[in-house]
Amino acid sequence: MSIVILKNATAAQLCPAKVWENVDIAIENDKILDVGPALSQRYPQAQIKEMHGRLVMPGMVCSHNHFYSGLSRGIQAKIAPSPDFISTLKNLWWRLDRALDEESLYYSGLICAMEAVRSGCTAVIDHHASPEYIAGSLSQLRNAFLRVGLRGMTCFETTDRNGGLKELRAGVEENIRFANEIDAARQKGDEPWLVEAHIGAHAPFTVPDEGLLMLSEALKATRRGLHIHAAEDSYDVSHSHHHYGKDLLVRLDEFGLIDSKTLIAHGLYISDADVEVLNSRDAFLVHNARSNMNNHVGYNPRLAEIRNLALGTDGIGSDMFEEMKFAFFKHRDAGGPLWPDSFANALYNGNTLLSRNFNARFGRLEAGCKADLTICDYLPPTPLMAENIAGHIAFGLGSNSVHSVMVNGVMIYEDRQFAFDAAPIFREAQKVAEKMWRRMDALP
Repeated sequence: MSIVILKNATAAQLCPAKVWENVDIAIENDKILDVGPALSQRYPQAQIKEMHGRLVMPGMVCSHNHFYSGLSRGIQAKIAPSPDFISTLKNLWWRLDRALDEESLYYSGLICAMEAVRSGCTAVIDHHASPEYIAGSLSQLRNAFLRVGLRGMTCFETTDRNGGLKELRAGVEENIRFANEIDAARQKGDEPWLVEAHIGAHAPFTVPDEGLLMLSEALKATRRGLHIHAAEDSYDVSHSHHHYGKDLLVRLDEFGLIDSKTLIAHGLYISDADVEVLNSRDAFLVHNARSNMNNHVGYNPRLAEIRNLALGTDGIGSDMFEEMKFAFFKHRDAGGPLWPDSFANALYNGNTLLSRNFNARFGRLEAGCKADLTICDYLPPTPLMAENIAGHIAFGLGSNSVHSVMVNGVMIYEDRQFAFDAAPIFREAQKVAEKMWRRMDALP
């Protein structure tokens, strides 16, 4: 039995909101064992880690991200003018993902995982694309997650945008292969279960009915859920109406693709019928406020109607403190009715997604929950309590406060340091990025 006690912590959770002062958190292996005062007396054999009153919370989860975009920051490839969302996809992102190879994907995943941890994330749900490197790509991302110690999920975004049905089939096959790899690794049991699989698809406008049928069969074969963009731009909706005569999520639902493990990213232009499908199937909508603003695609006015709302970044880093702030401020700017506690609940829902996919308990400081924890230096200028923890995040607490991160009972980031030297990895990533940018310029 291996027990660690985080001593003298200020403990807080978002849902149900709760704050404890001057408590200890006992962790046995990968789970929380106990929360309460003076636990070292109850567990005298435990290793003690003094918190000095630091804020200890269940881990932050980014519920939609693109680790393949990690080498795009400050990109110097030649990008044609992109006045709308579709041209941005074609001129930037669909050229970048075609330029990815084994090396660039690994470094992209590695630095994204490290930056997620430094921002306080304990888990990231990734959505991957690399059309010239499909088979084995998800395993390469898993290698990056495991090296850093970050929990997460990933999938390949199935699409026909480059190679028709052949490309669709290859994407589905990679999703199935990876899900089977995860199952085999779990049965073998020689490493922690940190990475899980979705079945991925890009967006309804790049997946014809033949592809949706393949995805439906993949969900049944692997017992996983779908991760897809939908209605990020109004074009997706008009394409569905023009070609299929159906609303987006209604079309997906007819193929049995919407269930309690389904993750729909964006959903800015979903219909009444789409909302009904989403809620009745107990699926998740992931709101990505900063990405929507950056792409100038509009605002989702229906957030208050969504049963399971979560927050993601869509590739703009993994700073969920920042994402929650933007989600709230943009909502208020748009005249929305929600307050910070609603967005704190959406942030918490990333842990609900993990619970459904890892068959374990996440997101609470309770015995039996996974020991995925975010630890911050934070001296609140006003009383910190259950009633205002969401307000402290919206108006104060940020990723610059992150001191340590624990995943699966292991301190993967402690006193603002990884257990390995990060600098050489970032230096090598710069070289790899430049090579990838040159490949982008060479593409037809």
